[in-house]
Amino acid sequence: MNQNSAELTTHARNFSVQLSPTPRGARLARLLATEQLRAWALPLDPARQLVAELAANAADHGRVPGRDFRLALYVVGAVLRIEVTDTRGQDLPRPQVPASDAESGRGLLLVEALADRWGVTEGRFPRKTVWAELRCTPPQPTF
Repeated sequence: MNQNSAELTTHARNFSVQLSPTPRGARLARLLATEQLRAWALPLDPARQLVAELAANAADHGRVPGRDFRLALYVVGAVLRIEVTDTRGQDLPRPQVPASDAESGRGLLLVEALADRWGVTEGRFPRKTVWAELRCTPPQPTF
């Protein structure tokens, strides 16, 4: 194994969990992601906001009774990838500008604003994965 391969191997990390498509499952996704980011010594924000939004969308819009959603976090080098997979593949999300008096509908606009890149990957039917990527570096020590 050469130096670069060893370096990539030591910097690749992942975390994955299945959660119920409920408000409780969405909150748990955010809490578990926050703890995992802390364990990896990565900045918490805006990653936890992205997890909260994607998990809430899976619980609200991707909910199918009896089918969980999956939260996955991957870090390769300086990129954190957040993936939320649900079983509502026929409903692909699209950012939309809501009415000014609407109380919801701004989630994907938030994802678009916070993430360096984001998108949707269609999986084996009926799955879809909504993902967001952030370039991140560990917090710098303060003296």
